[in-house]
Amino acid sequence: MTTALSVLGVTKRFGKLLAVDNASFEIKRGEILGFIGPNGAGKTTTMRICATLDMPDSGDVLIDGRSVLSNPREVRERLGFMPDAYGAYVHTTISEYLDFYARAYGLRGRSRTRMLDYVKEFTALRPLQDKLITALSKGMKQRLCLAKTLLHDPAIMILDEPAAGLDPHARIELRELVLALAGLGKAVMISSHILTELSQVCSTVAVIEAGKICATGTVDEVIQMAQAKHSQVFVRSLADREKVHRALLEEAGVTSVRPHKNGLMVDFEGGEERLARLLQSLVERGLIPIEFSPNQVDLEDVFMSLTKGQIQ
Repeated sequence: MTTALSVLGVTKRFGKLLAVDNASFEIKRGEILGFIGPNGAGKTTTMRICATLDMPDSGDVLIDGRSVLSNPREVRERLGFMPDAYGAYVHTTISEYLDFYARAYGLRGRSRTRMLDYVKEFTALRPLQDKLITALSKGMKQRLCLAKTLLHDPAIMILDEPAAGLDPHARIELRELVLALAGLGKAVMISSHILTELSQVCSTVAVIEAGKICATGTVDEVIQMAQAKHSQVFVRSLADREKVHRALLEEAGVTSVRPHKNGLMVDFEGGEERLARLLQSLVERGLIPIEFSPNQVDLEDVFMSLTKGQIQ
């Protein structure tokens, strides 16, 4: 797959605040990248730089090989940016809103009509096209903003917190739209605090905190990285629990042990090889483990493992 978006050592300051600190990552066509980080981590600033709305102090962003610094007009032709909030237009219908933006994008005649028909069908807004925007639900407004973002058929989509405030049904519908966009070969960068939603759509992730990129890679690669830093395993044994408890605390990589249900929950640092050696040691010491169950790690665990809750 060809690279659609490359963030190359981007740094951005606002006075004394270092909002983005030498950030680098990339997205390929057909990929959905989940951009994960706590509030104030630098997600929106990074996205705005990618969308040519803010200038970096150093570094660059390439969109289909075009620089946001030297070729911003060409970048805007290839990129669609959906902000986390946008203004409502009083006394404006869905059709009027989309038609205005289609003309602003330079679409004329049949091309404009054809694209307006397409985005209304894709986002299922056609039945509501004569409805006032102010009368729409939060979910329908998000669909409308996505439809507007698609009007010029961008190759790269940047979606800033598109699921914020949506009910579960609307989030599922949005998720299906995002997957459909990737299926069309578009590169999608999406930020969200609803990590369970991201885990169901993302192929890659980038974790940011205090302006620094903590980890990048496929979901599996980042999960393995988080597991190497911290994981949990439930141990149940036929041996005396206190004896097993003491033995576990002597093992390399074990940071804490606590009672859990009818066994012990072990906090553990290290990868799968060290975990396997832990099980082998329990067997060799005659502690008779009958259950040894590492917890499944998801994006929420990754988030908690790789970030420290720093606020800028």
